[in-house]
Amino acid sequence: MVWDFAEANIFSNSSGSWLNNLDWLAKVVAASPCCRRATVNNLDAASRSSMQHSLAISTDPPYYDNIGYADLSDFFYIWLRRSIGNICSELFGTILTPKSQELVADPYRYTGEKDKAKAFFENGLEQAFSKMREQHHLDYPMTAFYAFKQSETEDDYEFSDNGMTVSTGWETMLEALIRSDFQVTGTWPVRTELGNRPRSNASNALASSIVLVCRPRLESAPVASRRDFLAAMRRELPNALRELQQGNIAPVDLQQAAIGPGMAVFSRYSKVLESDGTVMRVRTALALINQILDEVLAEQEGDFDQDTRWALSWYDEHGFDVGLYGKAETLAKARNVGINGLVESGILEAKAGKVRLLKREELSNDWNPSTDSRFTVWEAAQYLLRTYEQQGEEGAADLVARLGSHADVVRELAYRLYTICDRRGRAQEAGPYNALVISWPRIAALAASRPQEPRQESLM
Repeated sequence: MVWDFAEANIFSNSSGSWLNNLDWLAKVVAASPCCRRATVNNLDAASRSSMQHSLAISTDPPYYDNIGYADLSDFFYIWLRRSIGNICSELFGTILTPKSQELVADPYRYTGEKDKAKAFFENGLEQAFSKMREQHHLDYPMTAFYAFKQSETEDDYEFSDNGMTVSTGWETMLEALIRSDFQVTGTWPVRTELGNRPRSNASNALASSIVLVCRPRLESAPVASRRDFLAAMRRELPNALRELQQGNIAPVDLQQAAIGPGMAVFSRYSKVLESDGTVMRVRTALALINQILDEVLAEQEGDFDQDTRWALSWYDEHGFDVGLYGKAETLAKARNVGINGLVESGILEAKAGKVRLLKREELSNDWNPSTDSRFTVWEAAQYLLRTYEQQGEEGAADLVARLGSHADVVRELAYRLYTICDRRGRAQEAGPYNALVISWPRIAALAASRPQEPRQESLM
């Protein structure tokens, strides 16, 4: 958390002004379908009977150790206490905001012991979810918003028992849900974050909140083996992933959204047993979901031409950096392509025993997909991204119209390239791929309005 000045000019017309905030409130009131009086209570969700006779429960639980809410509140609390403390004495009875019961996993509150902080967070969340399960109406699902990225920093994830990385924040939240006998039945990615918020600047912060839809797990839920769990995921995750991509979910959100379909499989069982008879932990399930997600994305490479598949493999390991010719040739033989052909296709430079993929700014300025004798999805994606960066959505739409049926495959490649960049820690390279996919609905709509270019049909 980085501090900055919070003050705004309250008499201006910009964000933070009184008139601007009042206008937003008026718009919400005008658009709201609610017509009944609401009651707002400040209660402890884990220990009070605050949800009796609830029709539906929707919650945005704390994000593990990602935000110190009470610590942030102190910045404003001390001034509010001085200015209106005598008017609202029941709200300002302490010198600083209360912190002992705050449901966050801050190690500093436990003399730096992460395990104690994690246990406090997980136990408190389980108590809250258990009470929700007892009191919410069975005709409606319980929904939980969660926008915690799986790997914000190296400190936010740990290695599972089989060496794969998992998010501690996601693990503790899902562990509490499942131990409260909830089952995940759906995933709703909801675009909730503004692109201009400070958290998004120069980062691949999430653009969406992931809404997990939950219902009480049946008492008759079956037991499954690890093999059953993996088979069910490999059967169901590809279709779920296709639906998310068709819904134009941002690549930065794809890994988080895939947790839902994966946990829907895991949580439908009363327990999943490992080969040694022990119960599989949520940590292991999360790692397996991430592994199968990567497998599914890799399988989508079957839609690409051989040159593009070679470029993807090379890019995964080298990016746009220089590599040895011999290593490139070995990979080319495995992909059944030739280095000379890759050079002729206009995506590779090879000289002095070294090779490298051409960067977007090095590509030809007069490329035409309809006349390219060795068309590759890789170069189409790079040309489209360069056009989008230089000319915006209008220019990108012109090129998409010329790409015709290849356009959807180019979009698919953008997802894959983002995944590689994110896994390799190439945040600066990942951003443009993410932005292109987010803008795709607008680009596609503009492209559809363009006149179709005449195409030369083959003669019989």
